[in-house]
Amino acid sequence: MNLEVTYHKHDALIIGSGIAGLYAALKTSGEVDTAVLSKVYPTRSHSGAAQGGCAASLGNRMEDRWEWHLYDTVRGSDFLGDQDAQELLVREAVPVMYEMEHLGVPFSRTPEGRIDQRAFGGHFGNFGKTPMLRACFAADRTGHAQLHLLYEQCLKHQVRFYNEFYALSLIVKDGICLGAVAWDMNRGGLHVFQAKAVMLATGGYARCWKITSNAHANTGDGLALIMRQGLALEDMEFVQFHPTGVWKHGMLVSEAARGEGGHLTNDKGERFMENYAKEKMELAPRDVVSRAEQTEIDEGRGIAGQDCVHIDLTHLGREKILERLPQIHEMAQKFLGINCIEKPIPIQPTAHYSMGGIPTTLDTEVLADGKEEVLAGLYASGECACVSVHGANRLGTNSTLECAVFGRHGGLRMLDYIRTCPSFEELPGNELDMAREEVEHLLSTAGTKGGVRPVELRERLQETMQKNVAVFRNQEGLADQVKICGELREQYRRVAIDDGARVANTDLIETIELGHMLDYSYMIARCALERTECRGAHWRTDHPGRNDKEWHKHTLAYLKGDEIRLDYKPVTITRHQPEERKY
Repeated sequence: MNLEVTYHKHDALIIGSGIAGLYAALKTSGEVDTAVLSKVYPTRSHSGAAQGGCAASLGNRMEDRWEWHLYDTVRGSDFLGDQDAQELLVREAVPVMYEMEHLGVPFSRTPEGRIDQRAFGGHFGNFGKTPMLRACFAADRTGHAQLHLLYEQCLKHQVRFYNEFYALSLIVKDGICLGAVAWDMNRGGLHVFQAKAVMLATGGYARCWKITSNAHANTGDGLALIMRQGLALEDMEFVQFHPTGVWKHGMLVSEAARGEGGHLTNDKGERFMENYAKEKMELAPRDVVSRAEQTEIDEGRGIAGQDCVHIDLTHLGREKILERLPQIHEMAQKFLGINCIEKPIPIQPTAHYSMGGIPTTLDTEVLADGKEEVLAGLYASGECACVSVHGANRLGTNSTLECAVFGRHGGLRMLDYIRTCPSFEELPGNELDMAREEVEHLLSTAGTKGGVRPVELRERLQETMQKNVAVFRNQEGLADQVKICGELREQYRRVAIDDGARVANTDLIETIELGHMLDYSYMIARCALERTECRGAHWRTDHPGRNDKEWHKHTLAYLKGDEIRLDYKPVTITRHQPEERKY
């Protein structure tokens, strides 16, 4: 099979066009030739779905300090986050928010004209003792505003975009990343992108669950590029379930709805958070609220006996809902036929955010062994990365913040590295092999009788992950899921697609994505099985309680063939020792 091959050269190559990738591209574009490769049009990146806000201790509504933000982030991570990275996050939050404001993000404003701020779950003042307004926001379309601003700025600064290109493999030679190989999703054909520095900013990977807030594009492609180089992934067992996903659909009712005063109620009309986090109520961290909701559902207090509870906004009033939560109002009407000004919205926990991912240094350099060995020229930022600011559980509004802070920071560090590379390294000569073999094999299966259909594998994966690796977990379910993932990976080797065309072949792309999902789901289930404690979003009903003596450490996992090798590394502590977490 003859596949057309095209070669490109750019100093900086960013794979992914969300907030992290675009901020990195903006920072390199002023000095070097910069390209962004994205499998979706940039303004469709999943960062645009972020609703509620972006945390920063600006103190525009009340006194705030970065030390308080740091404490909330450390405590919210259930003391598994690396505190040097967390401190960089919260200290840089303030200048980054002002930079985004000056670039043109249309933040909502206080009467005095400053960036407005509101409450969000897990954020408090005076080291967890008092309420706090810390989330900078643009109504409930904050991610949308940030994403569009950065895309416009990248266009202004002549960033080259390769839209609807799918990254298939990295090019690595002698411990140095020299670029990537991608498939042109519209016209077909392989493209080799040679670069002096590459950043992975490919987003999250919660699409392997049936009920998820994630876009269809969130299939862990960046993680697959790392795994297939034999490199480590970190803390894969920690995936957050957001407490307020639209019932049966999964898309978010923003945490801003609770920040603005929304109530969670069960079938009896009770504000049940009083029984789980009486002091913090609906503004407790997400893992706490999700477990409370799931407990209400499991014990028969779901609405009309179904697997949902209510978020009630009716007491907020029409004016406030339409001003502060217009997207939530629209979404409830479109997907549930409910006017949330008059009626509560049925919600359930939804697979949402990935705390683990590609291990990096503070400067976003990818750690080949997960510990100390840097893979030169390769960087990662945003949700696909694990610099470990979120540990075992992420606080709301720290996600778009991480993307902005570490995307920006990573772009500047890429620029430093590129300055040391006066010329392009010679490619290894076999740079096409891995990508070409995968595409040729799948195209050759088109129309094959007796082949396994991708949709069947994907549906079984999502249904079983929803059952076995959800809000509550146990030995039996996790062991079953490891076995199921192994069986599905074996069946995937016999997969056959229907469409053998090279042009606009969505069947081909979705099947490659499925392979990625099977690989990292296998790793998630195995890492979760091994961690015999409760911490943050990882809650083992058969091993109650957090076990700092044995498990205050990061998990590292490597995939080789069908074998997963596990290793561990210590958590970085600089200021706050682990303490009991009551909320």
